[in-house]
Amino acid sequence: MKKRPPWVGPLVALLLVYALFAALTPDTFLRSQNLLTMARQTVVVGICAVGMTLVIATGGIDLSTGSLVAFTTVVLAKLLRAGVPALPAALVAAAAAGLVGALVGTLVGRARMVPFVVTLGTMSALRGAAKGLASEQKIDADPRGLDALLSADLAAPGLWVTAALAILVFAVLLFTRFGRHVFAVGSNEAAARLCGIDTGRVKIAVYTLSSLLAGVAGVMEFATLTVGDPTDSIGLELEVIAAVVIGGAPLSGGEGSVAGSVIGALLITVIRTGGVHLGLPSWVQEIATGAIIVVAVAVDRVRRARGARAAAG
Repeated sequence: MKKRPPWVGPLVALLLVYALFAALTPDTFLRSQNLLTMARQTVVVGICAVGMTLVIATGGIDLSTGSLVAFTTVVLAKLLRAGVPALPAALVAAAAAGLVGALVGTLVGRARMVPFVVTLGTMSALRGAAKGLASEQKIDADPRGLDALLSADLAAPGLWVTAALAILVFAVLLFTRFGRHVFAVGSNEAAARLCGIDTGRVKIAVYTLSSLLAGVAGVMEFATLTVGDPTDSIGLELEVIAAVVIGGAPLSGGEGSVAGSVIGALLITVIRTGGVHLGLPSWVQEIATGAIIVVAVAVDRVRRARGARAAAG
């Protein structure tokens, strides 16, 4: 029996939730502008979720994503205020995020420190660094055209950049040796090492790429806010991890689906947007999101148990 792709379940859930809100608030929820707004609101979480898929596939975790996005907005705002053109400023800000990821990857992959501890410390350190760079206040800066990245139309470059990055990482995981090594490390690191895979190098690459993508998400966040905010994106990492888990990736590693993670990010956005259209308070939306995460994990465990029994039989 052919194994069902992990993103099928999340896709069915997304369609059902969308249909529910469409039926309850058809006059506003089905408008094309609302669909575009939801797509734009998914960009930051979606890009970060693509990177987090790599991390979780190796059996790791990254709690510093929200701080990294905020740090990127501050670095970008500082560069723009210093007169640096938009494109070089965005590239440097994203690269700075990538360097942080390389450091985290080195500590996890070479020093073999626990990812939870390393990224928890990084989360605090980056938040403090962002506040220090910004003198503990928002930095206003001329976006120099970067605000057009998430303009209110279908041609918004940010939407297409998100899609392109998702397709690229999907292809890397599915068709390259590096992708096979990522899953091998998450499935059984000791066995991967015995097979000649440099597990440390794989982890360095994974955390670097994930942080680089978080840096790109930070640029998108700046495009929305047009300020560098050191207090921005608090708790973002939880939404990102939730999106990946909803998408079918187990926290134990060895599996992961970029398509599932993006669908998970869309599902979170649809729930939040639908709650707003229904006039539900934010705490109800948070409870609903949490319940969906728990159900997603439970369904995944049932699916795995059935698969194990089928393989044994």
